[in-house]
Amino acid sequence: MASEEIADIIPIPEQYPAGKYALVFDPLDGSSNIDMNVSIGTIFSIHRKVSDGPRGSVEDFLQPGYKQAVAGYIIYGSSTMMVYTTGLGVHGFTLDPSVGEFLLSHPNIQIPSQPKYYSVNEGYARRWSEGIRRYIEYLKTPDENNWLRSGRYIGSLVADFHRNLMAGGIFLYPADVSKPQGKLRLLYEAAPLAFIAEQAGGRASDGTQDIMQIQPKSLHQRVPLFIGNREDVDKVEYFIREFG
Repeated sequence: MASEEIADIIPIPEQYPAGKYALVFDPLDGSSNIDMNVSIGTIFSIHRKVSDGPRGSVEDFLQPGYKQAVAGYIIYGSSTMMVYTTGLGVHGFTLDPSVGEFLLSHPNIQIPSQPKYYSVNEGYARRWSEGIRRYIEYLKTPDENNWLRSGRYIGSLVADFHRNLMAGGIFLYPADVSKPQGKLRLLYEAAPLAFIAEQAGGRASDGTQDIMQIQPKSLHQRVPLFIGNREDVDKVEYFIREFG
């Protein structure tokens, strides 16, 4: 196992058998919002073990997103919901407290083709590149080829992503002058949600390439993230290519 909160991998204790999979997880995404009673969540990803040793190694985690076996998240809000994919669509289960079970409530989730929202911390706008600033202005200036978006930003990745997954839109956490490599972690946040987005008809990019194609170099590698409706992600890549 590997956790966003721990520097190295978490070995399975010797007294327990080791399995055929490697689990990575962000145990409490959006934890800075706990005191404000904002929805937070847990993100997880599972890879098939590829190392030769019996107990696993870092090699098992440093695999590109397209090799994930499972990815999902749990969101703790007005209801508790688990959303996951194994590569055969995206399905959502809602906890029924009366029976203590997660029941299938949202089968075959697809991102709506008409995006409604964009989610970004515009307080950082002065730190962004010209391409990102122009893209946000594009979203605010609808025409016959561009739907009007409403700005919605919670500051909890799971909550922002979940809303856009269900209603349509794009989440952005671009690189900026203070975080030139981006802030979000590839293995624990970006790749798992990218797998879900693709299975729901969307896409995820670091601004120049698909998140799912990036070869990780370290457990806590960071990346910019643009994720949501495929057309919106394609468009932000265009603005970055054209204007930097």
